[in-house]
Amino acid sequence: MSSIFPTTRRRQRQFGLAKLLGFALVLGLGYIALKEVRTLLREPEAVLVLGGSTAREQFAAEFARKHPDLPVWISSGSNPEYAEWVFREAGIERDRLRLDYRAVDTLTNFTTLVDEFKAQGISSIYLITSDYHMRRARVIGKIVLGSRGIEFKPVEVPSTQPAETTDKVVRDAARAVLWVTTGHTGATLGRYFRD
Repeated sequence: MSSIFPTTRRRQRQFGLAKLLGFALVLGLGYIALKEVRTLLREPEAVLVLGGSTAREQFAAEFARKHPDLPVWISSGSNPEYAEWVFREAGIERDRLRLDYRAVDTLTNFTTLVDEFKAQGISSIYLITSDYHMRRARVIGKIVLGSRGIEFKPVEVPSTQPAETTDKVVRDAARAVLWVTTGHTGATLGRYFRD
């Protein structure tokens, strides 16, 4: 009879631990879901357009017409004359447009502007880029913008190009983590891995 008690107690402890872990899992998933809902409900305060395609700027100009109170940042897009013309043709005032040419790649599209957004009190943005590029942009945005408490809503520009490869996403995710932890993007490391 005494051998039954330890087994029963052990099972009760295991069951109690399983309930506790299950409760923690439900709480964690609930927190994640709540954060996603909050992001969806929060109105963005600005638009960020990732350069690399004039189609993105044309799309963004029309998008800006539908969101007349939002400033628009274009990170390393087309030449200033063309970008200004596209927005002027869409009826967007020049004072809403911020052209920034410091970025040299997708990661630096984010790292060159994130602290400016934070300094201006911007905590939510629309992120505009091509559909084939959005997966990588989302991963980088979650890391870089997230490091400053800035949320974003992705807005895809339709294209006919195939989605980017997973290795690009993983590479830039690692570079984004490197930037968050050290302040360096790792762009210069590429020369050590070239043939």
